[in-house]
Amino acid sequence: MPILNKDMTLCISLSARPSNNGTRFHNHLYEQLGLNWIYKAFAPTDLAQAIAGVRGLGIRGCAVSMPYKEDVIALVDVMDPSAKAIDSVNTIVNDGGRLTAYNTDYTAIEQLLQRTAVPTSYSVWVLGSGGMAKATVAALRDAGFKDVTVIARNEAAGRALAGLYGFVWRAELPATDAAGTNAAATADVLINVTPVGMRGGPDADALSFPQEAVDASKVVFDVVALPAETPLVKAARAAGKTVITGAEVATIQALEQFVLYTGIRPTEGQVRAAEEFMRVQ
Repeated sequence: MPILNKDMTLCISLSARPSNNGTRFHNHLYEQLGLNWIYKAFAPTDLAQAIAGVRGLGIRGCAVSMPYKEDVIALVDVMDPSAKAIDSVNTIVNDGGRLTAYNTDYTAIEQLLQRTAVPTSYSVWVLGSGGMAKATVAALRDAGFKDVTVIARNEAAGRALAGLYGFVWRAELPATDAAGTNAAATADVLINVTPVGMRGGPDADALSFPQEAVDASKVVFDVVALPAETPLVKAARAAGKTVITGAEVATIQALEQFVLYTGIRPTEGQVRAAEEFMRVQ
């Protein structure tokens, strides 16, 4: 890592509960590529002031995490189609004070569904209705999934999200019967896009889906990146399910952010090294 200096380019992340994932991933790539850049994570107390700082201080790039992916829209100048299509932002690029918003979450979800070869005939439950849920539901629709249910207690947000893509909304998970075999209470694919299971949160030790649903599923996808082995991921692995983790999402979306910030696409070997460094915490 270069010694801090006046010519160093700064990139940051904004999150209610920041982790070292992006910090380690980006800084490792900066070092591998000999870039005079540095990346730092922040938990803003005032989002508008934080974005004003990005603009006023010439911060090159800004990653945006929960719960700011929608609130930040009013604070940027341009919405790239990747963000505009789903009204959700996870990346801001500063070009001389002009802030352009992108969404690389969609790219990550899309790639992981393809990589895992999840059949589009599978039924899917998506738990949540926030910014990450928007990217996830859009990626499912574009991949060709038809049987998707958005489960969200926020009726306005849940109905709107499901309706936008022609899917179904329900307020709560269906109840299981005593034997846990109620067909209506199962789906082939379970996707958690809520903070349940996130380290440091109030539900860090909780399962986002009941064990009966996990046992009845075929694929379990948890977008929570920290820890990589969330309670849901552990339960799914123990049940022998195909698992997609938030850590995998974090790697892909961070890589696409890196390319947007620097204009450089690292080699696969460089990305793997940065990913390994990111996960050893």
